[in-house]
Amino acid sequence: MAVAALFAAAALAVSCTKEEEPEQEPEQQPFVSKTPSNKNVILEEYTGVNCGYCPDGHRIANEIVAANPGRAWAINIHTGQYAVRYSTEWGEALAGQTGLTGYPSGTVNRHVFSGSSTALNRGKWTAAAAEIMAQPAPVNVAARCTIDRSTRVMTVEVEAYYTSNSSASYNYLNVAVLQNNILGPQSGGSNYNPSQMEGSQYKHMHMLRHLLSGQWGDMITKTSEGNLFSKKYTYTIPETISDEAMVLSDLEVVAFITESHQEILNGCKATVVLK
Repeated sequence: MAVAALFAAAALAVSCTKEEEPEQEPEQQPFVSKTPSNKNVILEEYTGVNCGYCPDGHRIANEIVAANPGRAWAINIHTGQYAVRYSTEWGEALAGQTGLTGYPSGTVNRHVFSGSSTALNRGKWTAAAAEIMAQPAPVNVAARCTIDRSTRVMTVEVEAYYTSNSSASYNYLNVAVLQNNILGPQSGGSNYNPSQMEGSQYKHMHMLRHLLSGQWGDMITKTSEGNLFSKKYTYTIPETISDEAMVLSDLEVVAFITESHQEILNGCKATVVLK
């Protein structure tokens, strides 16, 4: 009896020990939508401070963004012969694939609407944006961002969910850091976009400052329906770029997915939280 009681007690101890093991925490739920949607618009405008007609392009881009909240975003890329200030290291290669022949030029989702060039003059951007937004997207994109005020570390999380198959075996995630409210010179500002003037200074918006994902983005190797992709970036924001202060509250983050280095399948603007 004593031996039987001893075995019973041991069995009870083992049983209790197993029951008291902590449960595994559930995996984090994705924040990207899995519901099929139409494409959002990424308008990349090629511009420069010595381009007299460029402020008219800025105005048109701002109007497209304002008319389509949550569906359209502009990226102003200063590059080329007119960009004596604010030039970005990424601009030359980006402009080189567009086929542009003058400034301002823009691409709407890097799509070829006619001919063989993605570059469009500013008079065609609005219609091109409407055409893109009517097309179904094979992938949804969502992003969120936090910036630590004390360390200036930016953390960006991006998720993509494929609601249908991409036509390409590989896609690329691009994540751009933009800055608003940069006061400086701009030819034609008072004539073509006076609302952006503050005294004699022009308020530059959506200016490309950095690409967290590098020149052409980070590769996505699974692009079939049902695939969920996620990636996290950290970036220590410098005090200045091109001698202009990087004001934390003026920063934006836009993420988008491309086929090869061209066609943009979908994009989004991150929610930015300063801590």
